[in-house]
Amino acid sequence: GEKGDPGERGLQGKFGKAGSAGSRGHAGPKGQKGSVGAPGEPCKSHYAAFSVGRKKPLHSNDYYQTLLFDTEFVNLYGHFNMFTGKFYCYVPGIYFFALNVHTWNQKETYLHIVRNGLEAAILYAQLSDRSIMQSQSLMLELREQDEVWVRLFKGERENAVFSDEYDTYVTFTGYLVNISNSP
Repeated sequence: GEKGDPGERGLQGKFGKAGSAGSRGHAGPKGQKGSVGAPGEPCKSHYAAFSVGRKKPLHSNDYYQTLLFDTEFVNLYGHFNMFTGKFYCYVPGIYFFALNVHTWNQKETYLHIVRNGLEAAILYAQLSDRSIMQSQSLMLELREQDEVWVRLFKGERENAVFSDEYDTYVTFTGYLVNISNSP
């Protein structure tokens, strides 16, 4: 008889055992250079710390007078400017600041820790027969480009901080506690 029509395709059979791997083929031609990616974030340091001191006494003769420092203990990345007496925030976050001052006999001591021109905290010692060490500390949340410094406030009496050329009686310290996660 004559050859019949092809039948329907049957079910797929079982897979056989895998064979051994063949030899590696020839390397293809080099592809074209890809497009430039999006710019990344600028490299930022996530640390900030300073500790400065003053060996010279100071009598306030202005209504407000910035307290300048002459001794640098620590000034990581130069964020504290010794010429202006100000700490400049480059790493936003929570900062701890501490101010230690030696008062002067028979003189008032009245200082502000200032953030961006506004008093954040006051260190005050009344007129006394003896000099004492006074301290003030606080934490501030700072944004980039915020400024923090210490200033004397001239009240009704003479305002002064004591020091001498041999020892450091006045210190100002600040450091980053935790970086800010928001821009």
